[in-house]
Amino acid sequence: MSPDLSVAPSHVDRSAVRDPSWPERVEIYDTTLRDGSQLEGISLTVEDKLRIAEQLDWLGVSYIEAGWPGANPKDDELFARARTELQLGHSTLVAFGMTRRVKGKVDADDTLRHLVEAATPAVCIVGKCWDYHVTEALGTDLDEGVAMVADSVRFLRGNGLEVLFDAEHFFDGYRRNPEFSLRVLEGAAMQGASRLVLCDTNGGTLPHDVERIVREVVAYFGGDIGVGVHLHDDAGTGVANALAGVRGGAIQVQGTINGYGERTGNCNLTSIIPALTLKMGIETIPAANLERLTPVAHHVAELVNMPLNPQAPYVGKSAFAHKAGLHVSAIVKRPDAYEHVGPESVGNGTRFVVSELAGKSTLVLKATELGIPLDGPALNDVVDTLKRLEHEGYHFEVADGSLELLMRRAAGVVPTWFHVDSFRVITDESDVRLDAAGGSDTFRTEATIKVHVGDERFVTTAEGNGPVNALDGALRKAIQPIYPELARMHLTDYKVRVLDTFKGTGAVTRVLIDSTDGDSTWTTIGVSENIIEASWQALADSIVVALLRSGAEPVRTVGTA
Repeated sequence: MSPDLSVAPSHVDRSAVRDPSWPERVEIYDTTLRDGSQLEGISLTVEDKLRIAEQLDWLGVSYIEAGWPGANPKDDELFARARTELQLGHSTLVAFGMTRRVKGKVDADDTLRHLVEAATPAVCIVGKCWDYHVTEALGTDLDEGVAMVADSVRFLRGNGLEVLFDAEHFFDGYRRNPEFSLRVLEGAAMQGASRLVLCDTNGGTLPHDVERIVREVVAYFGGDIGVGVHLHDDAGTGVANALAGVRGGAIQVQGTINGYGERTGNCNLTSIIPALTLKMGIETIPAANLERLTPVAHHVAELVNMPLNPQAPYVGKSAFAHKAGLHVSAIVKRPDAYEHVGPESVGNGTRFVVSELAGKSTLVLKATELGIPLDGPALNDVVDTLKRLEHEGYHFEVADGSLELLMRRAAGVVPTWFHVDSFRVITDESDVRLDAAGGSDTFRTEATIKVHVGDERFVTTAEGNGPVNALDGALRKAIQPIYPELARMHLTDYKVRVLDTFKGTGAVTRVLIDSTDGDSTWTTIGVSENIIEASWQALADSIVVALLRSGAEPVRTVGTA
């Protein structure tokens, strides 16, 4: 019996009941393009930023903070191109900057001038709210600290801009000198700021303090102005802090897609949005757009060239993956038995991961998913084979391609496109002299394969930059003219792990090969004490999966039906 995965877990809807003291709606302010790009390892081009902005607008966030005009040529180009190339249908584009300088004049301040020239409908400026920073970092008195904020907001409002004020180090400052921190907020509010955003710049505040302080600030202003929160994850509580801030009355949450940001990252919007919407019953992005969350998270991860954490809540590949047989058996009866929300509600899906922990129900579900007729003796054979191979070092939960072939072979539904008699790999080293980088161009690898396709026998040889590349070349040389579908398939990654390191160079190795045909991807596995044999197992399986998915018809042997 397979589960009805189209049924949304009913407990999710019942749990999303908003407490009357919470806001009805929370604005989502995205700062991936600025704060998020400060994460070590991220370097976005202008084109990248424009594409990410399009994704954020498609998702339906309220504000997109694009960058800091005047800070660098890249951001200047971004704002210039955004005027004609970025057609936003939902979001408001925001330029970011800071207040005027100490003792400076607003009409002569370059930062404020650049904000006006950016020609965005809204701007966000950051100002000091911790007296320690005003007296020590800025080297001025507290009255001037307040004036810097008030003057800047007044100037920008006078130029027709919506102004959001980011109160830097607010939580630290409020704990030390609440009177001064509130004076700064008052200065911004009285000059027309639309939002007072309380920033936990160092990221060390905990949820109970966030909720208490936000509630006190909201009460102080009596609802006359909207309060927001900008949290970092240095204490591992960024998302929890944002939820606490909303419970305290915040109507805006600033954060980034996938939690990108300097140090340990910013508040993760891919967790905040569904938590507020599905768990707390608070409107965030348009309800119909919530299912776009997972595609957007993955799309942005591709654009920043950083793999998305598989365990990321809601949007990760493993967020709704089930491995233990007990869990899968329960899901067969009730999809919500082990899923806190319906995965389809955030654009994700249920996955059944097969390993030595799997029971028969897991394998039946996986076979049904793949359209493989697996039952009776064939099912028992797969269970026994799976557990034996995993004991030997195979790891099928990360090798979906090899798992599919294992199940299809047990069910007798894998055609024979080719049969390899033997192969040989030779590596020649003609000179041991190394170049400056420690490498040598005198190593040459050659592979020879003897293979049958139908009644025809081929012996082909190919050179490569290593054994796997040479074997791949030799096999393709023999069979690709017959199966031109293979031209679309190529290897994208090759990983080796030593399983028993205490054996040194005689250890068993596990090889994983990732492949794609442009439409789908798959992973195959090989395990052996001989790394070339392990590589060949994974390579051969990857070729078979490619032929299977391409729908290529096997060449028939003479005399067979």
